[in-house]
Amino acid sequence: MADEVNILRDLQALEADLKRLEAEYNMFFAGRLPRPPWETRGRVEALVKRWDRRHIPGSAERFRFSTIQSRFQTFLDLWDRALRAREEGRPGPLMPRRGQAAAAAKGRDKRVLHVTSFTDPMREMDKLHGLYEKVMDARRSGGQDVVPFHKFAALVRDQVKKIHDAGGGEVSFKVTQKDGKVAMSAKGSKK
Repeated sequence: MADEVNILRDLQALEADLKRLEAEYNMFFAGRLPRPPWETRGRVEALVKRWDRRHIPGSAERFRFSTIQSRFQTFLDLWDRALRAREEGRPGPLMPRRGQAAAAAKGRDKRVLHVTSFTDPMREMDKLHGLYEKVMDARRSGGQDVVPFHKFAALVRDQVKKIHDAGGGEVSFKVTQKDGKVAMSAKGSKK
C-alpha cells in the first residue's frame, strides 16, 4: 500500500513537471524566455526514462504513466519541429505566420499623432507650419533627424500636386508613430 502511495505521488510530480515544461516552452516561443528550457526538459526526460525502466504493478498507474509518456513524446516532437522551423527562419507550429504577427503588431503599436488637410499648402501656411511642428517634434522624440522646413514644404506641395493631378480633391495628411518611427501619409478625397 505504501509503495502504491509513493507511485501515485511520483506520477503527480511527473505530471506537474511536464506542465511546467510545457509552460516554459510556451514562454520561450512567445519571446518571454531568452532560450529553450533545456534543464527542465532534461530533468523530465530523465524521470520518464527512469519510470519507463521500472515495473509499475497496478494497471491504473501503468495507464497513467503511458499517458504521461505519450504526451511528453508528442510535445517533444512539436517543440523540436518548432525549434527547427525557427532556426530555419520559416513559420512553424508554435509561431504565428509573418502576416499574422504583422497584422497583430500593426494594430497594437501604431499611434496617430496628427491629421490635417490641404487644398493648396502654399496658401495655408499656418496649417503647414502646424504639420511641420508636429512631425518634427515626433521625430525628435524618436531620435530621428529634423528636416529643414523648405524641404518639408516642398514634399507636402509635391504630394498635394500629385494627388490633385490624379483627380483628387482635398488632400489629408496623417502623421503616425510606430515602434518609435514617425511616418506621414497623404490621401486625397474625391472631388
